[in-house]
Amino acid sequence: MSKEAALQFDLNSIDRDFIDNPYPVLANLRKHDPVHFNSDGSLYLTRFEDVKAVYQDRSMISDKTVAFKEKFADGPLYKHHTTSLIFNDPPYHTTVRKLLAHAFTPRKLAEMEPLISEIVDRLLDDLRGAGDVDFVTAFAMRLPTEVISFMLGVPQQHRHKLRGYSLAILGALDPVISQQRLDNGNHAVAEFSELLNDLINHRRNNPEGAGQGEVLEALIFGEFEGRRLTQEELIQNCIFLLNAGHETTTSLMANGAGMLLQAPDQYQLLRDNPDLTDSAVEEILRYESPLQIGNRMTTSDTVIGGKTIPAGTYIHTSIAGANRDPDIFDQPDKIDFTRNPNRHIAFITGIHVCLGATLARYEGKIAFRRLIQRYPQMQAAGEPERMPLARFRGYSNLPVRF
Repeated sequence: MSKEAALQFDLNSIDRDFIDNPYPVLANLRKHDPVHFNSDGSLYLTRFEDVKAVYQDRSMISDKTVAFKEKFADGPLYKHHTTSLIFNDPPYHTTVRKLLAHAFTPRKLAEMEPLISEIVDRLLDDLRGAGDVDFVTAFAMRLPTEVISFMLGVPQQHRHKLRGYSLAILGALDPVISQQRLDNGNHAVAEFSELLNDLINHRRNNPEGAGQGEVLEALIFGEFEGRRLTQEELIQNCIFLLNAGHETTTSLMANGAGMLLQAPDQYQLLRDNPDLTDSAVEEILRYESPLQIGNRMTTSDTVIGGKTIPAGTYIHTSIAGANRDPDIFDQPDKIDFTRNPNRHIAFITGIHVCLGATLARYEGKIAFRRLIQRYPQMQAAGEPERMPLARFRGYSNLPVRF
């Protein structure tokens, strides 16, 4: 690739080749045009230090009210993405995060370890003698769905709907979307909202029914500085938690299994040294970051990488590019389960650092340790298929043989 190719790149015109393998393009941008302007005036950053600096800059905002009005118009997607935690800033962001935080402390999550272990073992039992299966639907999707559904009190009969909702809602965040994807996203938010409205009303009327580790009761009855969430805020933040709590972790599981098949030497290393599982999970998060692209907006003129960036500039942060920056990571395109240090930013950094990072790590560590113990000879059973999304990286289908 060349400097000319880097200068001509436009994030708003990416194709399936980029989605399937963005890393050569990101490396070219990082080398020739790391602070890159797209045709619409937005910025695309691919260097680790630039991305990190943007996330830690308190003057950068996450609010997307104007941008999402242009993209979604009025409707369920607009309501969701302008009400949920992720695309808001203090003081609203602070209020919601404080209400959630007590359910995601290391102590609380440690209490959930037996539950996670029980779910993992049950799902692995189901795989015994199964032959060729799709790892995504047979395991990767089911584990985090059951965990976050338990935490939000979602009944079993509704859990099979969650990934479809999630993919439709998160898929609408890609830089450019079709009318069909927009329609699917709006329909998913509307249907999901109805389900959660009933669930919230039931828990409000039956608070004694909350289980250990359930977050919903804290959101309904908790308050911060005298402020409680409205019904609409409750619904949209529950949608956010269910999406964030299972979709990216599904991709962590599937990406990790794909990497085991891709790097048999590292698979063998984990079989011989199960204590490396914690390190392996961090490398999975770095090498195939489930969240590939984040966003911020400047509120004042600023300088990034020697370029003056005007106030009001929309910034796309390439987490995927940052996590393979050779200035930070030795041999960044190599899978190395012993990598140390591993300062990846798969969970972002700053005030918007992922609230569920510790939970995702718990699930990953327990799942991969048990998976490798139980099925040390997992093999590929066909061609995998990537999700058709640029902002999120995972598999739609990963055929394996146990």
